[in-house]
Amino acid sequence: MPRKARIDAPGALHHIIARGIEKRKIFFDNADRDNFLERLGTILTETRTPCFAWTLIPNHLHLLLRTGSTPIATVMRRLLTGYAVTFNRRHRRHGQLFQNRYKSILCQEDLYLLELVRYIHLNPLRAGIVKEAKELDKYPFCGHSVLMGKNKREWQDVDYILKFYGSKYLTARRRYREYVKKGFADGRRPELVGGGLVRSAGGWSAVKAMRWGFERMKGDERILGEGDFVETVLRAARENLERKSQLEAAGYSFDWLVGRVARQLEIEPKDVLAPGKYAQSVVARSLLCYWGARELGMTTVDLARRLNLAQPTISQAVMRGQKIAEDRGLCLIEKIDQ
Repeated sequence: MPRKARIDAPGALHHIIARGIEKRKIFFDNADRDNFLERLGTILTETRTPCFAWTLIPNHLHLLLRTGSTPIATVMRRLLTGYAVTFNRRHRRHGQLFQNRYKSILCQEDLYLLELVRYIHLNPLRAGIVKEAKELDKYPFCGHSVLMGKNKREWQDVDYILKFYGSKYLTARRRYREYVKKGFADGRRPELVGGGLVRSAGGWSAVKAMRWGFERMKGDERILGEGDFVETVLRAARENLERKSQLEAAGYSFDWLVGRVARQLEIEPKDVLAPGKYAQSVVARSLLCYWGARELGMTTVDLARRLNLAQPTISQAVMRGQKIAEDRGLCLIEKIDQ
């Protein structure tokens, strides 16, 4: 069965889980963990991607991210690929480090944000890496210690989470810690990390209740939320896919896009593809990459090949192009004929 496409949109909340291939370790020591966190911080800052929770376990990791100016798929590709290259070089190994596909669950924020923060931050305790709450408070490879003020990670959005517990740091941290402690006995929460309809419905108890009440609920393994939320997300994803299909069917190809950018900027098409760092060329390439990736659904790999540029450069161009389009009020297409 083919894998379902990932679902994403600006502002979407994602619980991400990446595991080592064949359950092998992806972190051997603190040097590996420090390297990963440095890379994570750089990418999140560059892409303006908020991070609310995270933890590193020897053979897997959890992240709770909100989509910013860059799709989560791009963020994770840069993160995992870059780390794998460094890890292999450092440990003199070859081959794949992570499982083929990391898990990304789009979550209903108002229902699950705080539960997910707690669940993710309790992972070191469940895995036996730390033995008690005081040790977890200081554990440097989990976002809990950052929320507790024991460690500092500039890229972690501490204020957004603590504001749910109080307006003053001291009070908020005390209440947050109490909430985390209440989850000590919960153990693993399958509905938060897998289960299709079970996850989308809110757990086995919700599924059983629906069964007895003859109620039908929409479920999807990529989404954590109530039925209405799942329906809304799936509808938006379908509309986005249909828009891209319409563009493709209408002949809006890469060559057409080059011409469209040229007309918008009142330059020659050849100047859109011109190499170099001239201001005009940078603006043109940025718009080309932004519209190509976001509107036509082209991959950064394909754009990199066509423009003879590195993939990270394309990712940066997409972000720059978005800002240029917004600042100048430029649109690829005003309306698609129905």
